[in-house]
Amino acid sequence: MADNAIFLPALAMAALTFVVWWRMYFMRIGQMKRERIHPQAVALSAQASARLTDSRAADNFRNLFELPVLFYLALAVAAQADLASTPVLVLAWGFVALRAVHSWIQCTYNKVMHRFYVYVAGGLVLWTLWGVLGYGLLRA
Repeated sequence: MADNAIFLPALAMAALTFVVWWRMYFMRIGQMKRERIHPQAVALSAQASARLTDSRAADNFRNLFELPVLFYLALAVAAQADLASTPVLVLAWGFVALRAVHSWIQCTYNKVMHRFYVYVAGGLVLWTLWGVLGYGLLRA
């Protein structure tokens, strides 16, 4: 297996975060221009939530710093402990795919139950990844 293969899912997650960040930027700037909202009028999160009505991309951007933090750590653990096996890579890419679907749902039509099912599936993949890593660490 290529030495850097374990870091490619992290690169993909960073790319996803970048795409959502750009979407958030353009959505916020667009609304602020359309509604002539002065930047200082949304300086605090309470002000922003009252004035900026479409928070889908911003909400998703915050989501990309919750469970994915454990994902990034799992990849670092896998690399450091030499546990970057095919099952670990499959789980890592599965998590990335599910987070991409979750982001797409939340940033577009935002049907809560669709998003929830994908979120739970991604969480289960992440916990399975940690289970595989835990097993590998304990048997070493």
